Amino acid sequence: MKILHLLPSADPRGGGPVEGVHRSGIAMQKAGHDIEVATCDDPRAGYLASFPFRVHAVGPGRGHYGYCKGLAPWLTANAKRYDAVIVHGLWQYHSFAAWRALHGSGVPYYVYVHGMLDPWFKEAYPLKHLKKWLYWPWAEYRVLRDARAVIFTTEEERTRARQSFWLYRAKERIVPFGTTVPPVDPAAVREAFLQTVPESRGKRIVLFLGRIHAKKGCDLLIDAFARVASHDPALHLVIAGPDDTGWVPTLRARAEAAGVAQRLSLPGMLQGDLKWGAFHASDVFVLPSHQENFGVAVAEALGCGLPVLISDKVNVWREIEADGAGLVAADTVDGTERNLLRWIELPPAAREAMRAQAALTYHSRFRIDTMVSALTALLDTHGSHSNASEQQVAALREAAQQSR
Repeated sequence: MKILHLLPSADPRGGGPVEGVHRSGIAMQKAGHDIEVATCDDPRAGYLASFPFRVHAVGPGRGHYGYCKGLAPWLTANAKRYDAVIVHGLWQYHSFAAWRALHGSGVPYYVYVHGMLDPWFKEAYPLKHLKKWLYWPWAEYRVLRDARAVIFTTEEERTRARQSFWLYRAKERIVPFGTTVPPVDPAAVREAFLQTVPESRGKRIVLFLGRIHAKKGCDLLIDAFARVASHDPALHLVIAGPDDTGWVPTLRARAEAAGVAQRLSLPGMLQGDLKWGAFHASDVFVLPSHQENFGVAVAEALGCGLPVLISDKVNVWREIEADGAGLVAADTVDGTERNLLRWIELPPAAREAMRAQAALTYHSRFRIDTMVSALTALLDTHGSHSNASEQQVAALREAAQQSR
């Protein structure tokens, strides 16, 4: 099949959706599919050169909404070259452009929601939710209603999505998310990370890796870490990731006020060997998010044999808890403290057993080939553009024979 992924941007700072397209696209290419990407990026953006397949950058998009005048015309002119179009995310222009260009065109499009219908946003940002309500009936509602399928990565995500807007129609399907963990030399990448963050050498590293954003609970993690730091002087907290909202100075001040500033590192976004080195150098991975569709970093940590301490708002928490690949608690300071204390107090043998289970959980649930198989089956079952055309021809032939 020839598949087009539609993203607002291919900037790696965009987090999970961009990484997901990157990883799944490579795997689907290896399986024989032809993968391309369309975005609202400025064609001159430097990060486009490192993307592993052809990117049609038809921007730049304007403003937070990412309005891109040329996107819908480009899709109208080019969509029939593809068997399927997969739209990633909502609430930016690219999804509405897909609906404008593709509904009724015969080219099937699918929508990955990526957690963007979670009711947490309604509760946390009521004014933004009101603005979305004004936009919902004539845009995103139609985007979802007319999609060949709306894709969720977990049953938890699908159930929660139904609670955000009462005017909701979608052909829902679940495709478990997956990722890849590259073959690396653990000792070499660990050393690369420790040279970059030298204050963490010889420490028991508590790692957060992801976008530094209010919904991720980084403030909860600092407060909880301050409460447990006295239990082991070797504990060191690393919060790594891009800070698009300018939150880092506030987090530094919070750590200073709590007396743990010297035990906190904020190295920014880690990529390549530095990212994998962070996983292999750490004692445990922590994600106390208020809302998390899947958490690519959770799966990557598991793939490196790193247990995860997550909140019950990370939509894979049931799987983690059932397998014993980590610990789960509420998305509060008390809940995050409880997870950290339980981990600290585990006997060494129990921690090692959890490390082994983390790797097993990754291999059984979250490998990229699991996702590729499920996504390919969905596209095949629901019919690509070429399959739909063949079915239409067959139907016409059958009708003609019956009329004779």
